[in-house]
Amino acid sequence: MHLYEEQSLENAPVDPSGMPISPVIRLHPHDDVVIARRQLVGGTRIPEENLVVAGLIPPGHKVATRRIASGQPVHRYNQIIGVATQDIEAGQHVHTHNLAMAEFTRDYAFCADVKPTDPVSAPATFMGIARSDGRVATRNYIGILSSVNCSATVVRAIADYFRRDIHPEALAAYPNVDGVVALSHSGGCGIDPQGPGLALLRRTLAGYARHPNFAAVLFVGLGCETNQIGGIFQAHGLKENERLRAFTIQDTGGTAKTVARGIEAVHQLLPETNTVTRQPVSASHLTVGLQCGGSDGYSGITANPALGAAVDLLVRHGGTAILSETPEIYGAEHLLTRRAVSREIGEKLIQRLDWWEEYCARNHAELNNNPSAGNKAGGLTTILEKSLGAVAKAGTTNLVEVYEYAEPVTAKGFVFMDTPGYDPMSATGQVAGGANLICFTTGRGSAYGCQPSPSLKLATNTALWQRQEEDMDLNCGEILDGTATIQDVGARCFQMMLDCASGQPSKSELHGYGQNEFVPWPISVVT
Repeated sequence: MHLYEEQSLENAPVDPSGMPISPVIRLHPHDDVVIARRQLVGGTRIPEENLVVAGLIPPGHKVATRRIASGQPVHRYNQIIGVATQDIEAGQHVHTHNLAMAEFTRDYAFCADVKPTDPVSAPATFMGIARSDGRVATRNYIGILSSVNCSATVVRAIADYFRRDIHPEALAAYPNVDGVVALSHSGGCGIDPQGPGLALLRRTLAGYARHPNFAAVLFVGLGCETNQIGGIFQAHGLKENERLRAFTIQDTGGTAKTVARGIEAVHQLLPETNTVTRQPVSASHLTVGLQCGGSDGYSGITANPALGAAVDLLVRHGGTAILSETPEIYGAEHLLTRRAVSREIGEKLIQRLDWWEEYCARNHAELNNNPSAGNKAGGLTTILEKSLGAVAKAGTTNLVEVYEYAEPVTAKGFVFMDTPGYDPMSATGQVAGGANLICFTTGRGSAYGCQPSPSLKLATNTALWQRQEEDMDLNCGEILDGTATIQDVGARCFQMMLDCASGQPSKSELHGYGQNEFVPWPISVVT
């Protein structure tokens, strides 16, 4: 049984007679807990569970439905989310004070749930930008990339000259240009030139240089850094041309001259960049990065499964979805290996998790340092619980490939990319791999954007939507409210993907998010 199919709210619909919906949500008949739909006070009776609440239960938190002895596993989604650290009585709050991480054996059952994907006969379309080499863009930017942190100020200065909120006249004659984006970072030097850290940074920068949402790119370096621009180009088969230019501060003669050179280069690129027109293209050209941040107890009930339903539609229409955040599938990876199209693909996923366990061990850390404080305040207790909800974003189709961070994604369908759980770092890898759209679920209210790829924000609950609507694109809380189904909201989400890919701005784009959120993954020692 697939995760989001198990999250039916059939036990708690709006009563046809107008009676209030149940104050709790049961996700599976075999679960030991139910989830509070709203804040519950001691003495609240829940007849359908034959239960009386003992003490205050915050919204999104768990209530025990039976007595659970200390040391016994606790189940949500019919999966283990931890063990009781003390005796828990029916009706009591189940959270960090009485539930802890547990190690348990998972049955990977490679390929057990593989099934044919039923493609649609007439794929949906969106209004995309077809590049001359066949790639399809959802946005039309000029990118300014720094090879090293030392050139960060310069690339920002070049891009700031063209900011519409500062100099509206700079791009006034170029309405088809979405903007000039500066992407700087904190690395690029003091790093082993033969090590994995530099290779990873170069792969990330090369991915952005090739990204279809950039009509042209300027690479700007200092000149003496370890991460030489020529080394990036050589490692990834890039060649300088009219649309890909490179120069350094030292060769150009200083900061002011380099900024002036960059501004002039952008002026030269703008007329051709502006000549693009949008045209109908197949939804198969969509590559969507899946993210969740600021998760809460409702994430695995509303927004994540709704996004999963949208992913199923995307895959049926020939598109690609990238699930990532490897530490946040820990404990739920067996639900993905069952969907791997081959044992080899499933084992590639397990190898990445093995790497993370070793990585954490040598750095004296553990994978259960996740969830965050905000996740816990929202009702999540262990990484096992968080992961089980997080994988719901991936829908139900086959896992067709596993990629390392920032590797080019070439497969169609549902794929996995190994990234950290930190959202900006994870999405940076996805965009480097080719994601031209991001869908980001949140229960606590994450504020995020990801230029050059637009990012859609999905709220898990109506209270968040009402409080922070200026940052949210879709209210999945309607599922919790009983006014919409997972499939209804999933269909709406898929249509929103098409609309956004066609040029409709997301809320994060309206606020100008995206440049500061470029965060390549630094994995090597800096000396």
